Amino acid sequence: MALLRLDLQYFNQEKTEQATPKKREDSRKKGQVAKSQDITTAILLFAVFVFMVAFGSTLGDTLSSIFTYAFTETIHLEVTPENVETVLFQVSVEAVKVVLPIMAVAIVAALVANYLQIGFLITGEPLKFDLNKVNPINGIKRIFSARAIVEFLKSMLKVSSIAVVCFTILWWNRSELMMLSQKSIGNAIAFFGQLTLLMGVAATLMLLIIAVIDFVYQRYDHEKNIRMSKQDVKDENKNMEGDPLIKSRMKERQRSMAQQRMMSEVPDADVVITNPTHYSIALKYDEDKADAPFVIAKGVDYVALKIREVADANNVVRIENRQLARGLYNSAEIGETIPEDFFQQVAEVLAYVYKLEKRAK
Repeated sequence: MALLRLDLQYFNQEKTEQATPKKREDSRKKGQVAKSQDITTAILLFAVFVFMVAFGSTLGDTLSSIFTYAFTETIHLEVTPENVETVLFQVSVEAVKVVLPIMAVAIVAALVANYLQIGFLITGEPLKFDLNKVNPINGIKRIFSARAIVEFLKSMLKVSSIAVVCFTILWWNRSELMMLSQKSIGNAIAFFGQLTLLMGVAATLMLLIIAVIDFVYQRYDHEKNIRMSKQDVKDENKNMEGDPLIKSRMKERQRSMAQQRMMSEVPDADVVITNPTHYSIALKYDEDKADAPFVIAKGVDYVALKIREVADANNVVRIENRQLARGLYNSAEIGETIPEDFFQQVAEVLAYVYKLEKRAK
């Protein structure tokens, strides 16, 4: 039995259950999401290279104008603090015109890549100081973990893929490379620029393919890491719905308070119908509140006894009618008017009660 109990405890602690929505939301708030950094890098590089292909000539003209101005105009200026400051300012402005669009495209591409993977998320949890992150034992475990091996193989795949792509493009253009000595400087620079952009776009596309595969793996690994044990699911449900012991105590207290309120209404009843010991139904007829008699208290066994005691203490008439008491108890709740089927019987009871009260007066 002890071994069986240990096996059950181990089974309950084994993380075999899919993460609940609350677990996923809590993990997301901590920054634990399925994300591939390679997708961000690939989309960023692809956007930059596409931008260079589309606007590279314009940026090249801007750079050429900087050098032309430097070697034709500024070279003749006298070296003074004012002239140096002016030249540096002009060159900086022109350099910003070249660099700023590229940086803007890279930032937008990075934001879009992250949004496509995880949506809108801002959290500072990953930046919090954690001693486990600097624990050397944990560091060694991470170095020799399965995830580290996967990352190493992925890096080797990226390097080899990029090398193959670049070598293939250079091999296809080997004849033109051999003839560069016959071209002018401008044509040679233009050829190298086009070749570089071509290798960049091709390598980026290869990285994007690898990144998609990596994203699938990251999702699998994330789902595996946030799995829950059966005990975790039970604990979460208990926290969300409340401790059953506390809930039962609250319900018991609510019932007790309801009974106290109900007992406080019994002295105002017109009649208490009993069965004669197991059921007690207190009825009242008030034309201003309802068109028919309504139930102000009811109960069985102990509660029925308390209703009878309160009724006797306040001189409320008690009528024993087994069939009527049981029928009213099963058909009407506290505060509800009695069903139409019992109108005749209750009317006869109330008439008898009113007759007794009139005779007593």
